[in-house]
Amino acid sequence: MKLYVFNPDTDMALANNEENYIAPASVRRMAQDLALLPIWYAQPGSAVLAPSAYNADYLQMMKRMFTLPVQLVTEPELPDYAESQIMPWGWNLAFRRRMLKGGIVKHKLFTTEELGILRVFSSRAWAMTVLDFFYGIEDCCGSARYLNDLSACREFVEEYKRTVLKAPWSSSGKGLNWCRGTFTDSIAGWCQHVLDEQGGVIGQPEYNKVEDFALEFYSDGCGKVLFTGYSLFRTNEKGAYLGNRLVTAEWVEKWITDYLPLVTLIQVRERLQEVLTVIFGEVYTGYLGVDMMICRDEETQSFRIHPCVEINVRMNMGVVAHLFRENFVAPGTDGNFNIDYYPTNDALQEEHKLTMERYPAVIENGRLVSGYLPLVPVTPKSQYRAYVLCYKSGVDDTND
Repeated sequence: MKLYVFNPDTDMALANNEENYIAPASVRRMAQDLALLPIWYAQPGSAVLAPSAYNADYLQMMKRMFTLPVQLVTEPELPDYAESQIMPWGWNLAFRRRMLKGGIVKHKLFTTEELGILRVFSSRAWAMTVLDFFYGIEDCCGSARYLNDLSACREFVEEYKRTVLKAPWSSSGKGLNWCRGTFTDSIAGWCQHVLDEQGGVIGQPEYNKVEDFALEFYSDGCGKVLFTGYSLFRTNEKGAYLGNRLVTAEWVEKWITDYLPLVTLIQVRERLQEVLTVIFGEVYTGYLGVDMMICRDEETQSFRIHPCVEINVRMNMGVVAHLFRENFVAPGTDGNFNIDYYPTNDALQEEHKLTMERYPAVIENGRLVSGYLPLVPVTPKSQYRAYVLCYKSGVDDTND
């Protein structure tokens, strides 16, 4: 049996790289609130690790509306599933220790050596390396530099009008420092901290971003990396993930032509698949997401693709959104997949109630036709929610 676990702290745990890592309270809250999210992408006959309170009732309710052949497993029940194939959001040392303590047998988990290799591949430095393979493809942009001391950081920041410095490992929207051509004491302190903790800093020019999107892949661990689908996503001003559009591949390929010829996207996709196969095909099994941008050239005002901003060597929200659309959304329906945070439970409860009343869910033949569907239970303790809001194609009234 496959046992799915939502552990959204995995990027932070990789950065820390200690078995005893404990995530911040807000991330632990997210893990609790969204624990049941994997039911929407788990394979039939599998299980999802989550507390039973609220989640059990919610799962039964969803099973009455959708085909969801999965079961709930709680932490105290882990010894009964000791031989399960563990399917986390992402692997790291702290998660491995948690599973061992919970009762999962060692041979079902990654070894510490394998996790060391995975951590290297999860570094932003790999995205920088992959960028080199896109030279020669028309309408591509993007460059990055690995900075291994403070003087190199200063030189890079002062070389450009606008730059972004990145820690090699950090979670979505974290570990970034936006610079404006001046190497201030604050920037120097941040750089020195990252240098001391992670050994280097990734420097990139800041591009004039117009759109975020991603290409999703699956590595079978036996030498093949397959294209899974596109991901159109939104971020806030700090780069943190907000949500995804639920649209077809055909819609995305038409959308790209507003900016660039479709052939450019196809060339990027094929080149990326080749490179990812060489790097990950035999050393990693699971999903890979490659974040990209549509950028506008400030001099010519023409559009470009930045083909490799980051590589997420783990499950990601873009894949969740893609699989949800494929399996649970009715034909002729589009929509949005969102992750929201509220500072208080009262605020979340109020918004949840209003959205349910305004956009009642319409479900036919096990697929969402329109309306609001929370993908996890909204409980008296929740501060995070995952949900979809769908509408018939061409009839988007969600912004009224």
